[in-house]
Amino acid sequence: MKTQSIAELLSEHSILGRFDADSIEMLAGCARNLHFGAGEMIQREGDPAALVHVLRTGDVAIEISAAHIAPTVVETVHGGDILGWGWLIPPYRTMFDARAMTEVSCVGLDAVCLRDKCDADPMLGYQLFKYWLPHLAARFRAQRLQVADLYGRDDD
Repeated sequence: MKTQSIAELLSEHSILGRFDADSIEMLAGCARNLHFGAGEMIQREGDPAALVHVLRTGDVAIEISAAHIAPTVVETVHGGDILGWGWLIPPYRTMFDARAMTEVSCVGLDAVCLRDKCDADPMLGYQLFKYWLPHLAARFRAQRLQVADLYGRDDD
């Protein structure tokens, strides 16, 4: 079995695969393969948003928590999704906890490298927003519906 390069992995992604070849190579320069075991924390709310996770396989629970309640899953993402958007907004902190529900394989894009490349090449930044923003908006809609379902239940 042939080992795929990071650029090949990114070009096969449903969202990033729309980028031109030069942009894929630029993204690959910021990337590394990552693996997480079931139950392992991928990120914690408030930590530096150091990576954008391009999920290849596996399931990840997006959790919110507070001092008086146990962590609550507000969304589940899967292979093909992109995890993490805190890297876009100063002060570049993660906005939620993410826990691997199953074994997860992903490509991690270094956020500082990614921002630097977008600053140096506005076309790369435009492609990120053009192709990734609709995916992100769909995720927000799904998350809103899941939270409305969670808190709209009458458990009596």
